[in-house]
Amino acid sequence: MTATPLSPAPAPRSRLPRRPTARGLRRTLCLLPLVLVGVVAVRHRSVLAEGVAQLRTAEWPWLLAAAGATCLTWVAAAVTRQGAVVQRLPALRLLATQFAAGAANHLLPTGLGASAVNLRFMAVCGVPLARSSAALALYLLAEGVARVGLLAALLLAFPGALRLGPLLPEGALGPLLAVLGAAAPVAAGALVLVRRLRSAVWAFLRTALGEARSVHARPARALALWGGSLAFPALQAAGLAAVGRALGLPVPATHMAVAYLAATVAVALVPTPGGIGSVEAALVVALVAVGGPVAVATAVVLAFRIVTVWLPLLPGALTLGALVRLKVI
Repeated sequence: MTATPLSPAPAPRSRLPRRPTARGLRRTLCLLPLVLVGVVAVRHRSVLAEGVAQLRTAEWPWLLAAAGATCLTWVAAAVTRQGAVVQRLPALRLLATQFAAGAANHLLPTGLGASAVNLRFMAVCGVPLARSSAALALYLLAEGVARVGLLAALLLAFPGALRLGPLLPEGALGPLLAVLGAAAPVAAGALVLVRRLRSAVWAFLRTALGEARSVHARPARALALWGGSLAFPALQAAGLAAVGRALGLPVPATHMAVAYLAATVAVALVPTPGGIGSVEAALVVALVAVGGPVAVATAVVLAFRIVTVWLPLLPGALTLGALVRLKVI
């Protein structure tokens, strides 16, 4: 009887660490906003507690008006985003993305969170990166021009509304102008000397100008872009005025709107998450500059940030995680 030769035993597989899958990465990204909400809440727990305490003495109809104005800001942002791009974007997903982008904006340095969310959303919708970047730049430009223009119009209509003394500390204007004056030649020198940078900047400008021409060739898109850009800061200012009424701040509503616009323009370049910290300080100073008592102005600002930032933060983070999970962004 001939013995059957045994087949060689299979070589043991080397146990190498598995690379993280796309599903695992997406799960991590879904949970990350909730973790960041917890971190931000712990860091600012004293402000959060004080703001909640101020809401107990407020008139609730005015607080509901402030909450309504805050909800409408997401609609205005969605309208403006659609106006900045020629391609039609899905309306409901666009609105949900703006709600989620608001939370991302308070969890990351100002502007970066919302910009990243919207760039990803447009990429999923099939908008090429060059065009989506141009649309983002057009949105930021329109929003900035509208905010500054609205502030200038209110200052012209109410020239005595704002006293610049408290807003500009003594000796602060000179160093600020010096920094701006030094930054301009540095940027110009970099464009002249670095060829790749110059080529990239010119290519982006060509794309951005082409996208702007295409948008303004369509009246509906241009109306959405500039109408939404004006409505967004106007609704934010209306929210602050409503909270001021709720807490009895003895300042006219138009002056509170001037204070809000002046404060947000002043902190636009401060790289803190959602302006948390810097916006509160600037708003208190601005409300005092338009004639509000310090104690009441502080209470109004704390309550305003609860209504506009802290209450939507957790549902916004949950929406952000859901949009990531559903591959909307």
